[in-house]
Amino acid sequence: MSDITGGLSRNLPATRYTEREVRIWRHFWHTAALTGVLVPLLFLGAIGLGLGGLVEQNQGKVAGFDYLVFVAPGILAATALQAAAGDSLWPVMAGTKWTKAYHAAAATPLSPANVYRGYLTWIGARMMLNATLFMVVATVLGAVPSFWGVLAIPAAALGGLAFAAPLCAYSASQDSDLSFPVIMRVAVMPMFLFSGTFFPVDQLPSGLQVVARFTPLYHAVELCRGCTTGTLGLSAAAVHIGFLGACVAVGSWFGVRTFAAKLAP
Repeated sequence: MSDITGGLSRNLPATRYTEREVRIWRHFWHTAALTGVLVPLLFLGAIGLGLGGLVEQNQGKVAGFDYLVFVAPGILAATALQAAAGDSLWPVMAGTKWTKAYHAAAATPLSPANVYRGYLTWIGARMMLNATLFMVVATVLGAVPSFWGVLAIPAAALGGLAFAAPLCAYSASQDSDLSFPVIMRVAVMPMFLFSGTFFPVDQLPSGLQVVARFTPLYHAVELCRGCTTGTLGLSAAAVHIGFLGACVAVGSWFGVRTFAAKLAP
């Protein structure tokens, strides 16, 4: 993997910082596998198979699908967002304040924009890897009935990046991590619970439905579920991809500027 990133870094400056993250990750991949792959699979087993059996006994199908088929893409998208949030808070604070790794990188020919984009590229690459391993197991368990399910992998990564891009920008502007636990409790956890991961959004009160549909996770879940079940239409795909892409674009615009301000000599 380092050979690939090394080749890219000669042509794309931002990937030079991505290569740094890859080299560090090679020494801690065991922990990354535990949090990024094993935990989502435990959710899939406990919720999809365990709770799903009770759900199907009482009400049968959920939105026309077996509960395992319904919940698997939701867990995929939700855990990608949670991982993206974790990577976009304290690690960014470490790079800008505690270890100053970002300052060291910006002291080389890399610009602050290269550092930001390189780190965001690394977050996306990690989510793609985690999503691939999750999808392999989910397919074996029968949770992916459509061959279009392979597209849920980049869909989950896009959903994570839609949250990571603005959150990295925010984290770089902070001098303290006091707000980070609040973000996890007030933003990330409610999205995890109420954005269509475990039950259809239309079961929520009408006001909460509107709020849920304006979250990145809702669009990521719908995109992943449409892929794994083969029910995603082109117009719906365009809406979901457009929303998530806009979040990445706006977040990146702010990210380049906050990193430049923070890493200015």
